[in-house]
This record gives sequence, structure tokens and C-alpha cells, in this order.
Amino acid sequence: MRRQFAAIAVTLLFAAPALALDMPARKAGLWEMKMVVEGLPLPPQTMRQCIDQATDQALQSQFGAAAQGTCSKQDIKNTGGTMTFDAVCQIGAGTTTMQGVVTGSFDSGYTMKITTKSSGGPAIPGMAPGGETKMTIEAKHVGPCEAGQKPGDIMMSNGMKMNVLDMQKMMDRITPPGGMTPGR
Repeated sequence: MRRQFAAIAVTLLFAAPALALDMPARKAGLWEMKMVVEGLPLPPQTMRQCIDQATDQALQSQFGAAAQGTCSKQDIKNTGGTMTFDAVCQIGAGTTTMQGVVTGSFDSGYTMKITTKSSGGPAIPGMAPGGETKMTIEAKHVGPCEAGQKPGDIMMSNGMKMNVLDMQKMMDRITPPGGMTPGR
């Protein structure tokens, strides 16, 4: 379970700057997401996330607020239904550069391909310093949330369940005022 949580944390670390960009809202309901990370010793991760309009907006706001002021560059373009983004963000003592392409629909299914390169700061476990990581997220809307799920719930393929809004509240309690400290 600890390994699964670490995999989610690393995945969110790489995806967070992309989520901070002004992406369209996803359709409410249950989304299945498969994430494949090249360059790190992680198996493909599949999860199902229950969202509603308020949860999706809150997630974008939370990540956006965290990245606001830390990114020297956040460019996003939408050309013919294909979105491209380019960001340079300071995360702790390191700098993360990210480029990506999003194709598909935020109503039914999309694919996000992200290339991330980090420099400075502490090394990311399993990755060479200054190394590049490529992540592909394939997401599809599978219908309404299942019985017993609440917006923000993420269900991992191993049965582990967590709520991203609860995780954010926990992070807010342990993060010092003014954001992350260098080297964190």
C-alpha cells in the first residue's frame, strides 16, 4: 500500500503543473485514468475518480493557487481541438520544465502526453538527476459515480481508496505558511 501511495504522489507531482494550467472542466461522473510513466520504475497506474463540477473546479483552483507565482512560464494553446502547453515552475529548490499535448474531449475521453525535466533540488527516487520523464494519461468518462462514492474519491486498481480533497486538506495542515520550504 505504501508503494501504491508513493506511485500516486510521484504521478501527481509530475501532473500538478499541467493541472495548474487553465484546462476545460471535465464532465461530472466517474473517470477512469491510466497513467504510464517512462523513466521511473513504476508500473502503469489505473485509477477511477469520481468528480462533480465543484470538485473539478476546486482541484484546478487548488493546483492553480499552488503554482501561481511559482511558474515563470505557463503557456497553453488550443488549436483545432488539440491543446499544447509549456510551463516552467519552481517546486521547492528545483525547477521543473514541462511540455505536453492534450487530445480528445473533456466530456468523453482524452489523452495527455507530458514531458517533464527537473533540475536542482533533491533527486527524485529512481530518476537520474536532470533526467527526463514522459507520462501518458489516458482518461475516459465511464458513467455516473458508483454507489458509496463521493466527489473527489479515487479508487486504485488494488482497492485502495482516497479522496483528493481530503489529501489537499491534510497537505494544507502540514505545509508551512508561504508554501513549500526549499528542498521539500
